[in-house]
Amino acid sequence: MTGHGEGRRWPWRALRVVAALVLLDTLAQAALAGLFVTGDLDLLTWHAANAGVLSALTIVQTAAALVVRRAARGPLWPVMASAVLVVLVSAQQGLGEARVLAGHIPLGMAIFGCATALTYRAFAQRPSASPLVARSRQSRQGVAG
Repeated sequence: MTGHGEGRRWPWRALRVVAALVLLDTLAQAALAGLFVTGDLDLLTWHAANAGVLSALTIVQTAAALVVRRAARGPLWPVMASAVLVVLVSAQQGLGEARVLAGHIPLGMAIFGCATALTYRAFAQRPSASPLVARSRQSRQGVAG
């Protein structure tokens, strides 16, 4: 039997899985770039193809964050952070295709940092600790007390 609280946890689990996939794929992108720079020119094709995968994953992550917000009454930060990652990855693809490495490499580092922070926060967040639940508890305590 699934309780009411369990029904609000599955969106968080979905977000955590997708955030971890985004983070792992971001790491794969960095590895592919590093191996390309060391002389394996074939890996540039893999790096470019994986950019599309990363872009799709960030969109899926944003959808998962929206489900957390709506179905689990979660906070807004996962939606905002995921949307920012979509924009950053899109800009990153443009810089990469234009071969603007002076912007592409630092932006890649920023994307990795954002993906890491989002994944950490998604795993650290407790579904019952959402601001809406906390406010509801405070309201009940105020009425009872």
